[in-house]
Amino acid sequence: METSFIPPSPERTLEGWPDWSILIVDDEQGMLNFLVKTLAPRCHFVMSATSAEDGAHWLRGHHVDLVILDISLPGKSGVAWLKELREHGFTGEVILITAFADLDTAIEALRAGASDFILKPFRVPQILNAVKHCYERSRLRRENFVLRRAVVSTPGLGALVGNSASMQQLRESIARVAPVNSTVLLQGESGTGKELVARELHALGSRAGGPFVPVNCAAVSPELIESELFGHAKGAFTGATRARDGLFHYAQGGTLFLDEIAELPLPIQATLLRAIEDLNIRPVGSEQLVPLNLRIVAATNRQLSDEVTAGRFRKDLYFRLQVVDLTLPPLRQHKDDIAELVAHFNAQLAPSLGVEPLRISEQEMDFLRQYDWPGNVRELRNLIERSLILGSLNVSALYPGEARGPAADTQAPARPTDLHTLEKMHILSVLDSVHGDKTRAAQLLGVSRRTLERRVAEWGAA
Repeated sequence: METSFIPPSPERTLEGWPDWSILIVDDEQGMLNFLVKTLAPRCHFVMSATSAEDGAHWLRGHHVDLVILDISLPGKSGVAWLKELREHGFTGEVILITAFADLDTAIEALRAGASDFILKPFRVPQILNAVKHCYERSRLRRENFVLRRAVVSTPGLGALVGNSASMQQLRESIARVAPVNSTVLLQGESGTGKELVARELHALGSRAGGPFVPVNCAAVSPELIESELFGHAKGAFTGATRARDGLFHYAQGGTLFLDEIAELPLPIQATLLRAIEDLNIRPVGSEQLVPLNLRIVAATNRQLSDEVTAGRFRKDLYFRLQVVDLTLPPLRQHKDDIAELVAHFNAQLAPSLGVEPLRISEQEMDFLRQYDWPGNVRELRNLIERSLILGSLNVSALYPGEARGPAADTQAPARPTDLHTLEKMHILSVLDSVHGDKTRAAQLLGVSRRTLERRVAEWGAA
């Protein structure tokens, strides 16, 4: 077996080159030396082999983003090996090179799964352009995947809104933390805007040009979460008919946002800890270690310290995530921002719904300031959206049992003085309006179903 390995270069000779691992397979030593000399200073690391068998040996133990493969090799041909690679789930880019080719050979190579096809002899600019082209193809695939997943889990929150002391302090914290690549833990109740803050950290950080990949850990079944995060090899488990890249792969060069991280099963917590500490991952059923180049932002609506005490969350992972810890204030602690938030949602939602903006009186605004907002900013947004659809501020949703409309404009409904009673009345009213459907009620309230069930259980309601 004749193989070689060029470690990562301490300095790149060109700006913006991909942080890639490349395998070059060619039995012509002069061509192999030329390609290694050309690419090693520009990429993460370069491996070389003189046969398909030796190349396969490298692939069994190393992550490779690009294979540059000669068609004419001793033993198995480059096209035959490429077909095997694709059949076994290799998703990386492949450039085929050859000194003897016609149109039929080129067509066969592309059908076998080649990303590009180059005739020997070629100059340095040709191979550099081919590698850049493959990098762009890979980047676009990742971006398309991210965009398909980008159904924002907290739609319409917009930019950070509010000038209260707590919001100003939050902005200052984000500005200090964003430029640093350390892991960030966001803690706060449901609906306080944790994903919005994560996006701000990404947008203001050094990885703003990369993808922002959100994943709700509570929305993925425990059986699939490891594969979803880290990817899997073909045949790794029943139903794994092809290899699949995980969300860590699609977040490379950007930010991976792990929402509801307290919901991760303990075994996956251990795997995540290793990934953060070692800066690499191993797809399920694979022997390859994939190096990581991303930032992790985690979020939870629980107190992770309490989860650690209860044995539901690993202490070492908690401390590893808590390099920087930001706590988002609930809306009831910065009610001075409600008027600005209402104006923001009014202006944001009215055009998208095709309706006139709401006219909100000072009296109605006072009612909004008195409410405790268990669903926080998300619940306020949902109220404004429902009110825009109905044509007037739906104060009756907050004060059940009181009519609110044009005929009632001259008389304000009596509002409870006990905010906890008001919260209970509102939640039970929303539950009643959806005929007891707790999933739908939780969506309308802007809280998780688990939070809603806990509140209802505390009151002894069905």
